[in-house]
Amino acid sequence: MGDVTAMASAAGRPRRPAAKRTRCGHARRLLPVLGTIVAAVALLATPAAAQTFKWAAKSDALTLDPHGANEAVTLGLLANVYDGLTRYDERLDLQPALATSWQRTAATVWTFHLRRGVHFHDGSPFTADDVIFSWRRASGDASEVRTYARKVQAIRRLDDHTIEIATPAPNPLLPRDLAFLYVMNEAWSRRHHAEAAAGIGSGTLSNHAGVNTNGTGPFRIVERRGELSTTLQRVPGSWRPVTGNAETAVMTPIAFDGTRVAAILSGSVDAITDVPIQDWRRIDNQPGIALATAREARTLFLGFDQSRDELLYASVQGANPFKDRRVRAAFAHAIDVDRINEKVMGAAAWPAGLLVAPEIVGFSAALNQPYAHDLERARALLAEAGYGSGFSLTLDCPNNRFVNDERICLAVAAMLAKIGISVEVRAVPKARYFARVLAGGGFRTSFFLMGWVPTSFDSHNVLFNLAACRDLAAGVGQFNIGGYCNPEVDELTRQIEVEMDADRRQRLIETAFARIREDVGFLPLFQPPVSLAVRRGITVVARPDNILDLGTVVIP
Repeated sequence: MGDVTAMASAAGRPRRPAAKRTRCGHARRLLPVLGTIVAAVALLATPAAAQTFKWAAKSDALTLDPHGANEAVTLGLLANVYDGLTRYDERLDLQPALATSWQRTAATVWTFHLRRGVHFHDGSPFTADDVIFSWRRASGDASEVRTYARKVQAIRRLDDHTIEIATPAPNPLLPRDLAFLYVMNEAWSRRHHAEAAAGIGSGTLSNHAGVNTNGTGPFRIVERRGELSTTLQRVPGSWRPVTGNAETAVMTPIAFDGTRVAAILSGSVDAITDVPIQDWRRIDNQPGIALATAREARTLFLGFDQSRDELLYASVQGANPFKDRRVRAAFAHAIDVDRINEKVMGAAAWPAGLLVAPEIVGFSAALNQPYAHDLERARALLAEAGYGSGFSLTLDCPNNRFVNDERICLAVAAMLAKIGISVEVRAVPKARYFARVLAGGGFRTSFFLMGWVPTSFDSHNVLFNLAACRDLAAGVGQFNIGGYCNPEVDELTRQIEVEMDADRRQRLIETAFARIREDVGFLPLFQPPVSLAVRRGITVVARPDNILDLGTVVIP
């Protein structure tokens, strides 16, 4: 899930501290100047007339079911439509949402006070019953956000606007974990036979909630034209403050970079996301367009199937080479992350040695060094493991999700060829990609590219979801696609979840990441840049959690 803050108005202006560092000289002047965007919104919003805002995105939401996909583009679009009990603002500070306040009343018990006077888009009042229903729905096996829902053991209704939440163990992060657990209306869901989630990994994306919405957010979806466009309309009287003037917003997915750039250059859209790196200079030089760039809080990494006794998609019969640490290490030393950054990413990414970015709680600069590029060492390790002659396998990769995703995979394949590994890159649109690699918990892949940003902006989320030994029934390791498993890391993850002392917690996190690095459990690549181009004069906020908050869009 997630991304990094970039803001653009009369000049391209990123906001996060990470934006102060740029890997691309021509963008350097854009990065340090994001000072007064909030004030600009306040000044412009009042006199400006209502407008329609049109933007083009690299990819579409996978579903409209708020529990159907734990994926940044999907959750980001739906954040305009649905609310959780808590939410993040543009600075990533946790704020009240459908809950106005909360307190921990015992080691494993929290009381949440719910917002009064809130209505769903169909006019139904919001009550505690909707929270309990949504939690149970999100906890189901077909839900892709069950990893968050199952942090809750029980919810007890005290009255219409007060609930008591019990957790299996002390959980200081619970309010953060609930930000993307969106609340649905129970009566509407039951009326339309959408009591169960339709998760992307289950192959059941056809329920009513997958193509229709009924939330409490400031916008409702009024038209969904397959993968062609999605139209949202502002809801009068929303509880959530709206500072912008966009009454209608139209999102058009345009996967092909050149076509997306042409759309902003021609004026057919007001903004585009995921501006191709090779076009940054050209767009920045356009007098009517502003460009904002910054580091994304997401880390891209490669993963291996380490769980099966035989790989599904490889020439090796009766064995799984990735069960041998030496083979994983050989891959790590064969891949030159700096060169991929230079040749594929235009030196605009930040090479990584960890699964978390500097913006994430628990990050350690000392551990954030990529594996050393060493072809001789890589060949020697393969030979020691009995694969001196190499082998062939497939690499699963999306081609419309991450910046230059398919090109990254092709570069990886070319580098592995130098140590005798023949890689067939299987690059497909992200809907097909996620359906394959998740496959209802089947994880039908041998080698894959993935990106992750924790919704809590805390390292525990990464350890719990990506690195913990898989226990899908308990929601643990739900996105541990490769089946990495180290009992010591599991125990550390459990301790991190309940540790209240910040210094001790940091040491536990660093120890867990050090063990993963020693195991070569994953191959971190880099944090890619996030980029946004808008017509000058328009204010748009693109956030680290990949939410384009339509309520803040101002059009002169």
